[in-house]
Amino acid sequence: MSKTILVTGIGGLTPRSIATIIRENHHDYKIIGCDIDKKAIGFFMLMKDGRKLVDEYYVCPRCDTPEYFPWIEKLVTNKEIDYAFVQPEAEIVEWGSYYEKYGKYPCAVFMGCKLLSESLRDKSIMADLLEGTEYIPKTIKVTQENPRFNDIEKEIGFPCWIRATEGTGGLGSLRLDDISSYKSWLFINSNIPEFTVSEFLTGRHLANEMLYYNGEYIKGAALECAEYVMANTAPSHVTGNTHFGRFLNEDRINEFCDNCIKYLENKLGVPAHGILSFDLKEDKEGNMKVTEINIRHMAYTGVMAHVGFDLIEDTIRIMEDGNCRNIDRAPFFHYKKPYVFLRDVDVEPIVLESESIFDIRENL
Repeated sequence: MSKTILVTGIGGLTPRSIATIIRENHHDYKIIGCDIDKKAIGFFMLMKDGRKLVDEYYVCPRCDTPEYFPWIEKLVTNKEIDYAFVQPEAEIVEWGSYYEKYGKYPCAVFMGCKLLSESLRDKSIMADLLEGTEYIPKTIKVTQENPRFNDIEKEIGFPCWIRATEGTGGLGSLRLDDISSYKSWLFINSNIPEFTVSEFLTGRHLANEMLYYNGEYIKGAALECAEYVMANTAPSHVTGNTHFGRFLNEDRINEFCDNCIKYLENKLGVPAHGILSFDLKEDKEGNMKVTEINIRHMAYTGVMAHVGFDLIEDTIRIMEDGNCRNIDRAPFFHYKKPYVFLRDVDVEPIVLESESIFDIRENL
């Protein structure tokens, strides 16, 4: 039976990936996209076969305005929307507030409660919750008004890593080597009010995407972000978009992330529910540390679906069935091959069976 699906924030990379997988898996489903930007690229994209990415698109109010939910409610009613994929984090938190106020969502969604969402969206709150545990590097919050110069030198030391407490794509992030570079970075980013500053981690950048249902860990899979798109354009060389990545069958990553979620569940007194995505860095000894936990599908969700780990389809099944009984349990998901992927601007991601292909040399 055909369904009508709303994808919010359709101008973003992750919502576009979600819509693409829905298009590939469900040719008869109707996709409606919305975004605050009238030039959102998702409004105008085409699939490889020439079909439009979205059947209809609309410019919506900002989610932090009084006009947003009346607009959403009208859209859901008029277009008979069955369920929604809500992105980005700001909208997820607002939908959580809507649920707390009315005891329901505007339409069916698969997301966690507002408390968990708010706590993870703000990196400084997450750092406070995990302070003193093995899960995060030593971290302090600073603001433009209170830069805590002495604490940075004495508690964290140099080199250290700075990034904005909210935002995506490595916003405001940089390795700092001395107090002078720290002061300069605050000045350059004077429009960013808050940052976290943490010890600098030199190991691999890892990512893990997980599905929880009412506190039960259902499945998870990991990858390594080895190189970044347009890395030379960012002072930190981290742009938030991976150019080259490796899919990993390392169970310790899934176990570490699940243990972290269990700790947060106990700390907050709420069950994990929905999709949770980790960013991790290893220290010089190979110990993992959490740098970010996203309350949504991550940017790699589409390319992961193409190698067998399809949380987009799982999300559809849960929203259509109203439960997770038809979801395969895979808490330590293993890819069938040592896949790697390449991503870049204006091209579809490319999946390769292994990175051994890079060792091939042509004889001149």
